[in-house]
Amino acid sequence: MNNKTEKLVLVDKKDRVIGFEDKLKCHLGKGALHRAFSIYIFNKKNQLLIQRRSKLKLLWPFYWSNTCCGHPRKNEDFGTAGKRRLREEMGFFCPLKIVGKFQYRAVFEKVGSENEVLTILAGEYDGQIKPCPKEVADWRWIEMEDLKKEISQNPSNFTPWFKIALKKVFKNRVFTK
Repeated sequence: MNNKTEKLVLVDKKDRVIGFEDKLKCHLGKGALHRAFSIYIFNKKNQLLIQRRSKLKLLWPFYWSNTCCGHPRKNEDFGTAGKRRLREEMGFFCPLKIVGKFQYRAVFEKVGSENEVLTILAGEYDGQIKPCPKEVADWRWIEMEDLKKEISQNPSNFTPWFKIALKKVFKNRVFTK
């Protein structure tokens, strides 16, 4: 689905469904509060799979971020939505578990905003990765300590939700090291 036709789930601050709206409209201006998810995939070496967002992304193009992101559709649970987006964006899927949730709002230049109740999903995968070039400009596995150092040295290279969610991933010790 393209941005003009995909309907996102609008929610209130308590994450209760209040309606549905076009994806593009949800991200323009101050943004409409909606459900979203961010996925964190680790390999057996406890490295995190991160991606550099495609130049085609409306918000934060060419920024480094978590493995992939997305929005659940009407009547779609987070596990189903997460597997769908992993397949679409990174070319694989694996079991996922919910490891956290938070609300945030971030403005990107004069283009638009993310205004989301964001659920964090995590999983483990060691197979082949075939990212979609329309979604992903680059990708790599990274050690958690190296990622902390990179974010500390160059925070403006990373998406805002990634930096927020990563603190929760560390706090909840999602990775097994």
